Amino acid sequence: MADATTFDYIIIGAGSAGCTLANRLTEDAAARVLVIEAGASDRDPIIQVPLGWGKILSERLHDWGYFTEPEPHLNNRKVECARGKVLGGSSSINAMAYVRCHPADYDRWAASGLDGWSYADTLPYFKKSEDWDEGGNAIRGSGGPLTTIRNKYPDPLVKAWFTAGQAAGYPFTDDFNGAQNEGFAMMQSTIRRGRRCSAAVAFLNPALKRPNLTLWQKTLALQLVLEGNRATGVEVARNGTTHTVRATRSVIVSGGVINSPQLLMLSGIGDPSELAQHGIACKVPLSGVGKNLQDHISCGIEFERKGDGPFVGYLRADRIALAMAQAYFFGTGFATEMPGPVVAYLKSRPDLIQPDIQFLTRFVPPESQPWFPGFRQRPKDAFMCRPVVLHPTSRGEIKLRSNDPRTPVAIHQNFLATEADWQTFRTGFDMVRDVAHQKALDPFRGREINPGENVKSRADIDAYMRRTAWTVHHPLGTCKMGVESDAMAVVDNKLRVRGVDGLHVVDASVIPDMPGGNINAPIIMIAERAADLIRGRQPLAPERL
Repeated sequence: MADATTFDYIIIGAGSAGCTLANRLTEDAAARVLVIEAGASDRDPIIQVPLGWGKILSERLHDWGYFTEPEPHLNNRKVECARGKVLGGSSSINAMAYVRCHPADYDRWAASGLDGWSYADTLPYFKKSEDWDEGGNAIRGSGGPLTTIRNKYPDPLVKAWFTAGQAAGYPFTDDFNGAQNEGFAMMQSTIRRGRRCSAAVAFLNPALKRPNLTLWQKTLALQLVLEGNRATGVEVARNGTTHTVRATRSVIVSGGVINSPQLLMLSGIGDPSELAQHGIACKVPLSGVGKNLQDHISCGIEFERKGDGPFVGYLRADRIALAMAQAYFFGTGFATEMPGPVVAYLKSRPDLIQPDIQFLTRFVPPESQPWFPGFRQRPKDAFMCRPVVLHPTSRGEIKLRSNDPRTPVAIHQNFLATEADWQTFRTGFDMVRDVAHQKALDPFRGREINPGENVKSRADIDAYMRRTAWTVHHPLGTCKMGVESDAMAVVDNKLRVRGVDGLHVVDASVIPDMPGGNINAPIIMIAERAADLIRGRQPLAPERL
């Protein structure tokens, strides 16, 4: 191979984890770091303006374009699986929610034998990465690279939702990332001065000013180079040719929940029988590669809105264009926020130690297209709430289709494969309807659009769920972190791939089981801690509250 180049660390993937690692590893001025990213620049204004998220998702912009295989429990529908193919990865195309999840999630990991991953161990890394716009305290961080804000969406429906939630018997929490996770709350987001604060903005861009960081965009990792039981480099396709780049300290796979297991399997790390089906010689037998896939599932209960909220007015073509420009150039105005401001973390049963249901709201009409008098009719306003199953027991997998790195894998999410998930989903659906029919929402709530007021029986509701349920875009778990006795574990508690020296996986794929909320903040936390582990530094001291 031509143009062999040597670095201390090679990071494969410039997503949330890869950007964080690039920043922290290059703090050592003597360490030469290469970041390989299959996507391109994140300079597209539609990425930078928060309100652009709807267009990004609906048109699959800056995205790998993945879909699942036909889902057997969702009427054999193929469910979209948006994953970022751009600097910043999915943090450049997501809804910008900043959610640390519940302390019990991390204590559960530690109780399974994963030393160093309790809430006390992870809290200092959450704080290290964060710059909370309301100032730091014992739980929140200040001065870190990642700006986090409390949304201030100007709509009277926000207060009505809070009142309705409390009338239904649920608590309110001022800060779900603080001392109390449970309850209704205002969403928090990774937004800085009115623009998206992705992992690229927060971590990668500042690090690119350092001479010891090299970034290769539009570069596809083909396979890992293994010499004996050590990873020594990566074969990549770049500028129409194939290169081998070498790492003297570590190769770090941060391609994400879909691409990381694919790269391991293409490199001969995985289940021997599955690799043999594609003519790949097994170099390191690890049956858990690609297994343990999990994701959050939801469906929408949608209502017409009496009168119009602020969003419909701003959807007028001239106003939305002005708002987008104002947000991009000045960081001000309506387009700097998302019209889904209310979130809730709730228990379906009082005996649970943590919430198992999330509510996500959306204060927009079904057809959120720009309109203008005489050209397109003003849409009828509406609002939606989605119940989310926070701790699914269903498990899917990633499977190779080919030994060609350019061929997408087969994604089997296996949503709603267990009765436990169905029961939680049904309960969450009923909880949304109960809150939505509280008196506080009477001035705003029109007829139920979806599934419709006549959909009342369990069978009809189940049918609606099968027909409409979709992902919340939190896939994880396909390179599971676990103890040595766990046959499905791919990495250990220091994120080292079992049976291979000089190889780490650091991204959503290592998360052993689903935390209770959006996962971008936990991924960044994992990468923060991984950087210390990889550099051989003493981890930050635990902080017990």
